[in-house]
Amino acid sequence: MRAEPSQMGQGTEDRDLPVLVVDLDGTLLRSDMLHETFWDVIGREPRSLPAIAASLFKGRAALKAFLAERTRILPATLPYEPRVIARLEAWRAAGGRTALVTASDARLAERIAEHLGLFDEVHGTEGATNLKGAEKARFLAGRYGRAGHVYMGDSAADLPVWAGAAGAISVNASGAVRARLEAEAKGGEVEHLPRDPGRGAAIWRALRPHQWAKNALVFVPMIADLAFDLPTVLAALVAFVALSLAASAGYVLNDLLDLADDRSHPRKRMRPFASGALPASLGSFLFPALLVAGLAVAMVQSGLLLGVVALYFAATMAYSVRLKRHSIVDICMLATLFTLRIVAGGVAIGVELSVWLLAVSMFLFFSLAAIKRLAELADVQAAGRAVSRRGYRVEDRSLLSQMAVASGYLAVLVLALYIDEPVVQEKFGAPWMLWGVCPLLLFWISRMVLVAGRGEMHDDPLVWALETRTSRKVMGLIAVFVVLAVVL
Repeated sequence: MRAEPSQMGQGTEDRDLPVLVVDLDGTLLRSDMLHETFWDVIGREPRSLPAIAASLFKGRAALKAFLAERTRILPATLPYEPRVIARLEAWRAAGGRTALVTASDARLAERIAEHLGLFDEVHGTEGATNLKGAEKARFLAGRYGRAGHVYMGDSAADLPVWAGAAGAISVNASGAVRARLEAEAKGGEVEHLPRDPGRGAAIWRALRPHQWAKNALVFVPMIADLAFDLPTVLAALVAFVALSLAASAGYVLNDLLDLADDRSHPRKRMRPFASGALPASLGSFLFPALLVAGLAVAMVQSGLLLGVVALYFAATMAYSVRLKRHSIVDICMLATLFTLRIVAGGVAIGVELSVWLLAVSMFLFFSLAAIKRLAELADVQAAGRAVSRRGYRVEDRSLLSQMAVASGYLAVLVLALYIDEPVVQEKFGAPWMLWGVCPLLLFWISRMVLVAGRGEMHDDPLVWALETRTSRKVMGLIAVFVVLAVVL
């Protein structure tokens, strides 16, 4: 039968309660320790990937032991399920005993149990035995007997465990798992702690669709070439979709690699994977799916575009795994990633990119990357720390400000020289209107440096620009000058 949430485990102290056995992954923890430890180790030691693969060939228990030995995850930073914590506290208050029994490595389980202080017993995977599914069911039957324990789990792997327990509590289980549990309950009490309804919205946030605005750079070659026929527009749109999917794959990957850092950040700790709104296991499957989809879309257009999108993702991965931790190198890589978007647009529509356009792009995007780091240092200072996650120190703010201004102004200078080129004079009806773009860019760059230096920029510079009224007005005026240069 099914019990209401208030019925199961709410007895008095004189009631002979069975042991409340709680699973870790997906139940007590709103994530999965196998995936958490994998991304933690890969993020710090990318060269360990072959050794991780070798340990997997020895079995999942060996893999878990290998990762447990190398992880630096702190139990205090993990995303716990508050409803399970509350149930454990209530059970112990009623005089019952509790046990953490998990397929995760026993050493990790013991650290988590020690941190929480809510368990009388802790059992996890040791040696060659993976304490999961039927193996866990046999262990619990031998230790407690059917009438001796109530089990809290979350997945189909827990069905044989629930079958051998006096009571079953599902936590964030899928509808299919809940239905099977109800059907196989065999008269035992069943309770469901349902999944949060916002998982779909959390997945959407993990893709960071607002960041897709950066991929509008693929349309720059089309605008520069004044090619607005339908095939050209469709080709650019294909590049936009392909890059957006690949970019989202990169964002998911970056979030997985940055879990520990994000959880200590005042704002980034609310990201879906860091907060536990999405488990790391979902991210492990989501990012390759997005990447494959992006590459497939690019292949529809051309093999050359496929190569550029693949290069973009490889550069994103190199940045996420290693290069973002190296001062100045990280800024250069960010500028390169922005420029690759313009390259993708040129490849998609089949035009040769101007050296002038590439030069403006590199200088401008280097400036924006420096502004991004400048804004982050303001957060670091506000948090009372001396060093950022990227290795910059608070005292580097002056240098970053100078780099941002110098590079941004160089981009405007190159643009001014480009406007005077014969090809521009021939292509545009009123090329002199393009001179109006230069002072607007000078103002825009200067204002962003000023705002970031004051600690008032709380997002990526481009995202901040799209959300700020003054910046939107500047971009609108730039668009007006470009349109007038074409139509007059």
